[in-house]
Amino acid sequence: MDSEEAAGSDPMHGAKKEESSFSSSNRGRILKEECGVVGVYSFDGKDAAPLIFYSLYSLQHRGQESCGITIIDDKLETKKGMGLVADVFDFDKLSALEGYFGVGHVRYSTCGESKLENAAPFVVSHSQGYLAIGHNGNIANSQDIKSGLEDLGEVFVSTTDTEVIAHLIVRGFVKTGDLVSSIQEAMRRLSGSYSLAIATRDSIIGVRDPLGIKPLSLGRIDDTYIIASESVAFDSIGAKLIRDVEPGEIIVIDKDGLRSYRGLRRTKTAHCMFEYVYFSRPDSILDGKLVYSVRERIGEKMAEEDDVDVDFVMAVPDSAIPFALGYAKKRGLPYREGLIKN
Repeated sequence: MDSEEAAGSDPMHGAKKEESSFSSSNRGRILKEECGVVGVYSFDGKDAAPLIFYSLYSLQHRGQESCGITIIDDKLETKKGMGLVADVFDFDKLSALEGYFGVGHVRYSTCGESKLENAAPFVVSHSQGYLAIGHNGNIANSQDIKSGLEDLGEVFVSTTDTEVIAHLIVRGFVKTGDLVSSIQEAMRRLSGSYSLAIATRDSIIGVRDPLGIKPLSLGRIDDTYIIASESVAFDSIGAKLIRDVEPGEIIVIDKDGLRSYRGLRRTKTAHCMFEYVYFSRPDSILDGKLVYSVRERIGEKMAEEDDVDVDFVMAVPDSAIPFALGYAKKRGLPYREGLIKN
């Protein structure tokens, strides 16, 4: 669990605010699966906002429509906006977010329109406090659940399935006072893919769907725990990957430490292959496998089944490069760069 040093360019240099970069309401009607979530809990009182910022910056490839950070101190403070992480947050905004735990989110809409009202983390206030939540995935039965909750008097202010999850959890918690059992009950009702980063008034919670469709990892630097969609978020802040969050697992981090609960058990898993093919960064480790190596091996398998007469192998950058290298190596062909990103 020792920390590892990581270096890179500072995305905050020259950062500026850009409240709206996307305006097409039709984009929300297209099914998409990418988002990125981060949760940070520091036991040594370290400010969580900078750690969340740099983690989200590393996950920017998972969502460029909007982003947000929620920090808990004596009160809950949320700042979010349309556009990239480095455009929405500057030094002054991060300095105003004081607190040692919180959650963050980058969004590429899976459900709902691309507008500020749908930006996460999404916050729901209730009689016992509040809940802030970020979600990566897609809930197939969210509309059915939403309709049922509306019949019970719940009011929704967005068009996202994230708000549906939040209301489902809060409604159970207000009744029982037990947050873990409320999440477990919500998991029994949800159908689809989800990795969740949740902040309450005293804890950070990570949740992964029972099939393990969407990734979620646990890391640590010194006395600070981090949960994130990909392990590259840990590299950016010098943290070390501890392990993947297991399918169906609920991780609770609070003043008493870290605890793991079984949310919902399935006899099989169904990891999203597109995470390995395209979504995730090649230097991420998902479910114990380096994404780069998986892509390279896929290229090798393609070569084993292919006898097309070619002169050389070329990637359509950037995610295709490991595939092309694996294919070229297996067939003994030269690799060439023919397309360069502008």
